[in-house]
This record gives sequence, structure tokens and C-alpha cells, in this order.
Amino acid sequence: MRNLVNDSRQRLGWSQQRLADELGVSRQTVISIERGRFDPSLPLAFRLAAVFDSTIEELFFPDDQP
Repeated sequence: MRNLVNDSRQRLGWSQQRLADELGVSRQTVISIERGRFDPSLPLAFRLAAVFDSTIEELFFPDDQP
């Protein structure tokens, strides 16, 4: 699964640590999500969407979508 978490975070001017603090997760978790090595749980995906004032579908999409 691909995502726009990194782009969304940078648009806010936040560090990975700031996002991790907002979400209540470790910085390593944020790094793993941004790099596509970890797919977040549904509750975490909803928190990410809320932080970025977005929807889950706008942040995450299958690898086969452009």
C-alpha cells in the first residue's frame, strides 16, 4: 500500500517526531508508515486522517493505483 503521509506531514511543516507525538506512537512507527513498510491499524489510519484533515482514502491507496 502506498501513502501520502510524508507529503502531508511536510505540508504542515512537522517533523516525524511531532507527528508521532500527535498520534501517540513512536517516531519509528511514523518512519515505517511513510516508507510503506508498515500499514497502520484502522484506528491509527483514522487518527492520521484527522490530523491531516483528510480521509483515509486520500492518504492511502493500493500499489496498483497511479
